[in-house]
Amino acid sequence: MVRAAALLGGIGATSLAVGVRWSLRGNDAGSADRSAIGGTEDTASGRAAWLGGQRSLRLALLLTLLVALAAYDAWAEHLPNVSTSWDVIFLGFVLIPATFSLLLFALPFREELSSWRLLAVALGLAVATLLLELAGADPIANQTKFVAVALLGWWFLQFFETVGLVLLVAVLITPVDIFSVARGPTKHIVEQQPQVFDALSIAFPVLGENSSAQLGLPDVLFFSLFLAATARFGLRTLPTWVAMALSFGVTLALTVWADVSGLPALPLLSAGFVLVNADLIWKALRRRGEPDPPTPPFEPAP
Repeated sequence: MVRAAALLGGIGATSLAVGVRWSLRGNDAGSADRSAIGGTEDTASGRAAWLGGQRSLRLALLLTLLVALAAYDAWAEHLPNVSTSWDVIFLGFVLIPATFSLLLFALPFREELSSWRLLAVALGLAVATLLLELAGADPIANQTKFVAVALLGWWFLQFFETVGLVLLVAVLITPVDIFSVARGPTKHIVEQQPQVFDALSIAFPVLGENSSAQLGLPDVLFFSLFLAATARFGLRTLPTWVAMALSFGVTLALTVWADVSGLPALPLLSAGFVLVNADLIWKALRRRGEPDPPTPPFEPAP
């Protein structure tokens, strides 16, 4: 659910290496050429160094972005205030995509963590979030909470053996989210226990105000799960990230335009995942539905 109560002062209001053997003069065609072997080794070591550099760059980007997001969270209220329209543009199409780019940069590291490590780190960050909130370090707690839920999404992916199961979940969560926000538990929590929703959401502070737009933790979890599914099942990772990240901005804009306290975010999130990968998902489902080729009859050797 995207909640934008802080923006509802009215529209406009302020408020990998492969070696090749060459047959050269002086060498037999079936023998390995030393220069080729040396070149292959150089290529492999060069690629390893390149991959190491890419890994270091990703880690540096992740740390820099985390620090920048936490700093914005801490100082947002001291920045110049802007109109509601600019708040929506900044939050929905700058701050929220920047936050979820953490998952895009970190995605290659997912394979380095075993299932139990993912769960252990996620639970450890959840405990850290609680302690940080008790200590009043809300800007840092907001980031640790986001990472903890994202890691849980990656951990849950192990239970999805086929892309068809991911598709099924993407379809089912849409009506469930709509009902929950309109008449179910989410509506009750937002209206009757807003402090609970504060604890179960990620805050995106508004420029120049001591207030924020909020995104429910299930929205973060399913974003993480769908993004990791694109890598696991050979779907389109970057276009999917773009579509899903922008879906939150669109939902936020619709929330403000409709002048309501919140709208379900999972319908557009699921639509972004499915529509971008519809042809690939369909091909995967068709291949799975095709019968295995018949086993040739056994013929004894003469």
